[in-house]
Amino acid sequence: MQPRKLRPLRNFGRLLAAGAALFGLSACASLNVTLINAASDKPNNVWVFFTVEKGDEPVAGLEADDFEIYEDGQLVSVFESKQTIQNPEVAAVMYTLLLLDMSGSVTESGELDRLVDAAQQFTETVGKTQKVAVYAFDGDEKLHPVVPFSTDSGRVAGGVESLRTYKAKDPSTNLHGAVILGIRELKVALAKEDKPLKFGTLVVFSDGSDRAARYTRDEMKAELAKEDYANYDLFAIGVGAEIEKAKLSDIGRDGTELAKDDASVKAAFETVAKRIEAHMRRFYLLSYCTPARKGDHAVEIVAKSEDPKGKGSLEYGFSAAGFGPPPECDPNRAPKFKLDPGKSTTPSKGKSSGKASASASASVGK
Repeated sequence: MQPRKLRPLRNFGRLLAAGAALFGLSACASLNVTLINAASDKPNNVWVFFTVEKGDEPVAGLEADDFEIYEDGQLVSVFESKQTIQNPEVAAVMYTLLLLDMSGSVTESGELDRLVDAAQQFTETVGKTQKVAVYAFDGDEKLHPVVPFSTDSGRVAGGVESLRTYKAKDPSTNLHGAVILGIRELKVALAKEDKPLKFGTLVVFSDGSDRAARYTRDEMKAELAKEDYANYDLFAIGVGAEIEKAKLSDIGRDGTELAKDDASVKAAFETVAKRIEAHMRRFYLLSYCTPARKGDHAVEIVAKSEDPKGKGSLEYGFSAAGFGPPPECDPNRAPKFKLDPGKSTTPSKGKSSGKASASASASVGK
């Protein structure tokens, strides 16, 4: 009996199909959709604040129709829900503190103008999306305020301009102490804001190691490791042979830039500014009008992106007790976020598998 020759070809075809399917799955890797906060309120409003990332990169530019909303496993009609993306600024405030080394090695180097130019460009870029403050440090035990947190670009630029004639009170370098005091200052400033969601970024520039020895490196690292700052973004920029990237990473846990010389300082500042700007674009405030009128409901929001290609989701729950209308639901209404004492207002640094539970990071208003 002659062997059947078609079966191997069929099996080979099935293997090709399976390989193609596996390749398709790997090419469409999951998005990390991280829930920050959620709320619901009468007549039938629901708000969800979250981030979308792929790996370590933010996913920006998604529109309302790039999200699917499921309640109790059923897709909610886009037309019925009137889902929309609101400006995150209606519920969140974002601060960046730029901490500049103005020790003697900087002010007497002859390259101070380049640093000022780079800092001005940095504050102009970052200031488009958040409040910016600039502080200077040298060998003194205290920070030297240059300009307080502001969205006034002219005010910030003018403050940075004044650094061209800065004279160090103490020519040494109190780097460790400056980082400790800087992140504390950022925390104090954010605490004064009345918006429920607060995000802080500390950017440190230095051209040398700590020389003042007012604080040890271990004391600085212990301060940065505190839970209060677990969700702050920290970046470091260094220039010169004295700064090593390995040491910078103790400060810039979210990114470091090492400029080889003074001529490349501006490029280093631009890189960090673009990263901060990109991080801000990962935030989304999705608002919709739920069709639910009674009872507790499980919700899943699915995010889909074409560039980069990917898909991910988050889950949460809310109560529709007493929901209407009337009056008619307005999806552009400002959110009613509520926070439990001790709850973080910022997303976890840990990467998820694409889903997040409301019980871990959100309080649901009723």
